[in-house]
Amino acid sequence: MEWKILAVGDVVGNPGMEHIRRSLRKLKQRCGADFVVVNGENASAIGIVPHQAEDILDAGADVITLGNHSFDKREICSYLDESSRILRPANYAPQVPGRGWAVYESKAGDIAVIDLIGRCNMDYGPDNPFLLVEKILKQITAKIILVELHAEATSEKLAMGFMLDGRVTAVWGTHTHVPTADVMVLPNGTGYVTDLGMTGPRYSVLGIKPELSIAKFRGDLTERYRCADGVTQLNAVLFTVDSVTGKTIKAERVDEWE
Repeated sequence: MEWKILAVGDVVGNPGMEHIRRSLRKLKQRCGADFVVVNGENASAIGIVPHQAEDILDAGADVITLGNHSFDKREICSYLDESSRILRPANYAPQVPGRGWAVYESKAGDIAVIDLIGRCNMDYGPDNPFLLVEKILKQITAKIILVELHAEATSEKLAMGFMLDGRVTAVWGTHTHVPTADVMVLPNGTGYVTDLGMTGPRYSVLGIKPELSIAKFRGDLTERYRCADGVTQLNAVLFTVDSVTGKTIKAERVDEWE
């Protein structure tokens, strides 16, 4: 038997949230996805608040992952402790709210999801994700294991993929908001993509109005970033998993825009 896992790129601002509310459940049905993971750390453009997390879950997500903006909206902190269906990076300091990995019951059996943050060019100084994931894997007996690395450097994400090849079901990257073309199954059966991309304004710079980003790079006086208008996109990757081995047998992009 085969199971299908859908991983959806960073939701950005109100445009991304509207697209998720409108389209995620339809996409889930169209792909036949049995389990859905959505990165929601930019649902408020920067950060996420509880009602947005609830909306993403209501739209069809099974788990929400976060990244370097996990705590930008402090009202999310108590929610992170209360809900097991939202994860912040596991390699943050242990005293911060929330959890970094969990095992979920599904019709595909137990599914473990691990959220990690990279170290290259990131704002924080978290524990080494390469060392921490080894400790976490020793605690997991689930056959299907999904790992997200929220990171800037493509090399860091690739290195994580190859290190875990054959040991987990899939590894994907988030954070850059730019979908990469390297969707593949690694030699030992782990599905991989360097970056899922984002869910938000298609004609934008990482979700924001292009002119605002251009002004910053030009050195002009800048104003507060605002999400771009118009057509929105949803970037996602679908992993088809062998139920016996827990390995990925197919990985493909299922991007859409409207």
